[in-house]
Amino acid sequence: MPNRQKQVLFCSAGLLSLCCALSAAVVTGLPYWLRGVVLCRTGAELVNATGAELDQFLGELSYGLFHGERVKQCGLGGRPSRFSFFPDLLGGIPAGLHVTIVFFCSAVVLFSSVASGFFFFNAFGRPYETLQGPMGLYLWTCVCCATSCLVLILFASEVKIRRLSELISNFREENFVFQTHSERYDRCFWIFFLILILHGLNLVLIRLTGIEFPFQGKKDVELSGGAADLMY
Repeated sequence: MPNRQKQVLFCSAGLLSLCCALSAAVVTGLPYWLRGVVLCRTGAELVNATGAELDQFLGELSYGLFHGERVKQCGLGGRPSRFSFFPDLLGGIPAGLHVTIVFFCSAVVLFSSVASGFFFFNAFGRPYETLQGPMGLYLWTCVCCATSCLVLILFASEVKIRRLSELISNFREENFVFQTHSERYDRCFWIFFLILILHGLNLVLIRLTGIEFPFQGKKDVELSGGAADLMY
């Protein structure tokens, strides 16, 4: 492939990685990862509420990785409140899992930035067959895909398996018991899913430049004068 076309592809991949890094940094701190509806079960059972009467006991809940807000509905009107995971809720949630999610979000930001730098270096530089060349492009892009996927899987596990919404709603509650009525992933979760897709697209762009996956059976490269041949 001509050098000009390679530069265009590598620059496009670099811009995509840079956008992924910036997007991941922003959405990590936003409280729009999950939105749900929580039922005040104690109040509903006291009055034996059914049908439309349950609406008086349905409150709203939305949160991200660091903070969120909720509206408690127990039949006497809504009472809005805000909460923070650090340090307020650490005693009531799976803290280790939650910190791991935040850690991998930070890793996505870091590795996406590194991948962006590698793409631009390969677009305008003359890399040798080392970690700075094709192997580095595949390595950092695959790491970005893996960490992005782990963020989505771990957050979904915390919400669905560990019942994060119920843990938040019942934290330090003495008089009422709350249970999840419905919940859906909000915009930040789906932006992270888009980040995963974009990193997968970068793998396609790398392959379009004619660079094979480094662990495929490749021919030995003859060395001349102790230096590896230039890849491109």
